[in-house]
Amino acid sequence: MMNRPFCQIVFLAALWASGWLAQAQNLDQIGVTLLRAMTTNVDGSGIGAAQPEANTDSNTNDPSAFEVNPAAVNQPSNLFTYASALGTATGFTNAVGNESGHADGVAAIFYGRTGSGVATNVAHVDNFDADYFINYYLVSNLVALADSVVNQSFTFGNVSTNIPTPTNDLAVSDQQAVDLLYDNYAANYGTLFISAVNNGGSVSPPGTAYNSIGVAAFGGSSSVGPTLDNGRCKPDITAPASVTSDSTPQVAGAAALLMQAALRGDGGNDTNAAADIRTVKALLLNGAVKPADWTNTPPSPLDTRYGAGVLNVFNSYEQLAGGRQVYIDHQWIPTGGAHPPAATTNAVAGLSGWDFNALSSLGHPAYDAVNDYDFNATNGDGNANFTLTATLVWNRQQGQTNINNLALFLYNCADSNLVACSTSLVDNIQHIFLPALPQGRYDLQVWKAGANSTVSDSETYALAWEFFSERLTVAGADGNVSLSWPVYPDGFVLQATTNLVPPVTWSTNNPAPIVTNHQNAVRLNAPNAAQFFRLWRP
Repeated sequence: MMNRPFCQIVFLAALWASGWLAQAQNLDQIGVTLLRAMTTNVDGSGIGAAQPEANTDSNTNDPSAFEVNPAAVNQPSNLFTYASALGTATGFTNAVGNESGHADGVAAIFYGRTGSGVATNVAHVDNFDADYFINYYLVSNLVALADSVVNQSFTFGNVSTNIPTPTNDLAVSDQQAVDLLYDNYAANYGTLFISAVNNGGSVSPPGTAYNSIGVAAFGGSSSVGPTLDNGRCKPDITAPASVTSDSTPQVAGAAALLMQAALRGDGGNDTNAAADIRTVKALLLNGAVKPADWTNTPPSPLDTRYGAGVLNVFNSYEQLAGGRQVYIDHQWIPTGGAHPPAATTNAVAGLSGWDFNALSSLGHPAYDAVNDYDFNATNGDGNANFTLTATLVWNRQQGQTNINNLALFLYNCADSNLVACSTSLVDNIQHIFLPALPQGRYDLQVWKAGANSTVSDSETYALAWEFFSERLTVAGADGNVSLSWPVYPDGFVLQATTNLVPPVTWSTNNPAPIVTNHQNAVRLNAPNAAQFFRLWRP
C-alpha cells in the first residue's frame, strides 16, 4: 500500500480517460442496430445504472464537476440522483456538484436519447462523484447499490512496479488492493462493474479487477495487458472508440440490454441465472467479433490488445436466446489424471446457448471435477466447417485473495483427441476460439482442480458457446443476382471480386443488406463477366 490514507487514492490518482467522441459510436458495428431490428423493446428498461465520474473536468478545471446534465442526453431530470461528499440531490442544477462535459459525453453513449445511446430506457441513473462513490460504497460501508450496471470511464492512473508519487504512478500493491475492493463488492452484491483499462501503458484499475469487465478502445488509444501483478488477461473486450471513456459505456449499455432481456425471460425461465453477472460477462465476451490479427494461447485465453474481441451485443443476445442448457455428464477424475470424453450418446440440444452451473468434488477431495457438454456439430454439408467460440467465467469469491482453478477443454469424441484448451492458472476467464472446426461430435469440458488447488470445494460458473457454419446462398433470376446469409452471427461483410488469380482484390462496394426473415439479403444486377462473392469478418 501507498504511504497515505487509502481513501485518498482516488482523489490523488484517478484520471478519467481524456477526450470523448463528438460523433455517435457505431451502433451498427456493435450490433445494437440489428438487435433493435430483430427484437422488441430491448432498451435497458427496468435496469438501474450507476455512473461515477472523476471530479475534474478538463474543460473547466472545476474540481466539483462530475454531473450529467439531463438536457444534454435528452433524458428527464427525474431519472437522476446525484451524490458526492456534499450530499445527495435529485434535481439539476444542485448544490452537491456541477456539470461535467466528460460525464455528458459518457452518458450520451451509455443511455442517451440523442441518437448515440445504447440503453436508452434505463430505469434510473445514480451519478456519483467517483471519490465519494469508492470511499462510501467500496471502502467504508459496503452499502448495496440499487444499480445492476456501473460504468467507470476513469482509471486510477498508470500502474508501476516502483514506489509511486502522490501525483504519478500507482504501485502494483495498490492495484491489487483496489481490485480486491471491487471483487468483494461484486461477489457480495452481484453488481457488474464495466471499467476502462486506461489510454496507454499497462492496464490500470479499476479495469483490472477479476470480477469486472475491463474495456479497451478498438481503433483508438488504449492500454495493453496483461496485468502487472500476475499476468492476467485484461482487457476483457473492446468497443470502437478513440479513447476508453467512449468504449466503456458502449459495453455498459450492452450489459444493461442483456440484463433486461434476461430478466424478462428471453433466455428462459431461470431469469436469475440468465441475469447473473457471470452469465452476462460470459455472453458479452463470447459474442465479440475477432479482429483479423486476434490471437491467444492456452495459458493466456484473451488477446492482450482486444480481449475477447470487439463488442457485438446482437451475437450475445442470440446466445442468451439459445437458452440455458445443462451439461450432459459429470466425472470425478483422480487429481491430475486424464479426463477423456464422457461415455454418452446424448448431446446438448443447441449449438448456441449458455449454462449457469457449479462444479464440486464434495466427498472426493483427491479428485478433479468435470462437467461434460457434448455437441453434434453437423449440418448435412460434408464440406462445411464450423467456428466455435466458448467462454467460461467465474468470480473471485468474497474475501479471497486467490481463485479456484477452472479450465476449458475440447475433445473430439470420435478419437478422444484433445482439440483445444484454455488453461490459465491466474485468470477467472477461459476462452476457446476455433475458426475451422471439422464437423463431428465434440465434448466441451468445464474442469475444476481438486486437492490443494482450491479456494473452495464448489465453484459456480457461467458458460456461453456458439458453434456456427456460415453459408452464403447465391441465386439468379430476371437478370439479377440475389445473395443471402443468416443474420446470426453478425459481423460479416459481403465482398466481391472478378478474378481469383492472386493477388486477389476484394471489394466491399455492395449495397447494404436488407434483413428479412432472419436473413441478410442483397440484390444486384447480374454482371456481364464472372464475379465471385464471399463473407468476411473484418
